[in-house]
Amino acid sequence: MPKGSEALTNARKEEIINACAALYETMSFKDITLKEIGRQTSFTRTSIYNYFQTKEEIFLALLQREYEAWIKDLEVILHGHERLSVEEFSGELAHTLERRKLLLKLMSMNHYDMETNSRMENLVAFKVAYGNSMRVVTYCLEKFFPQMTIVEIQGFLYAFFPFLFGIYPYTVVTDKQREALEQAHANYVFLSIYEITKSLVSKLLQNCIG
Repeated sequence: MPKGSEALTNARKEEIINACAALYETMSFKDITLKEIGRQTSFTRTSIYNYFQTKEEIFLALLQREYEAWIKDLEVILHGHERLSVEEFSGELAHTLERRKLLLKLMSMNHYDMETNSRMENLVAFKVAYGNSMRVVTYCLEKFFPQMTIVEIQGFLYAFFPFLFGIYPYTVVTDKQREALEQAHANYVFLSIYEITKSLVSKLLQNCIG
């Protein structure tokens, strides 16, 4: 790591992450390279290695940032309401994900590659953010649905969080994919991020608390 203040180091990391995010809007993960990221920043590819050793580390940092932003949304729900019904909470939680399309897109990628090709310190930092998101959802369940048992809360978490990895490809389809589904007569029902999330959360809670 080059010498300099922590603030400067973080600012340079943020510039690299922002460049990656911008490229990801129009390019696929496999087509994005450190060279392409370097072109979008004030760094050379060699300079990027001072902060991230692989493109997977950059994507993992971007995913971490998206988790941290989502956590702030979850905390607004937690601290902004005294009570919420099942339908109200389901809607509020669905809205947080509706605003986090990049998070869901990143989650639909291969986590195994991102995590395997990242150094331990980067992986731990990401896992902290991931763990915190589960923790805040748990706090919400404990506050708004105190009748839920520990086992029921764990059951909710282990159904809800894996579900997140599949939302993006189920709700965001290209014109080509839509046409293929129609030609295949798949009878696919197109739902929004909000609709599919609210439905799932509501059903999970109703199964727990009746």
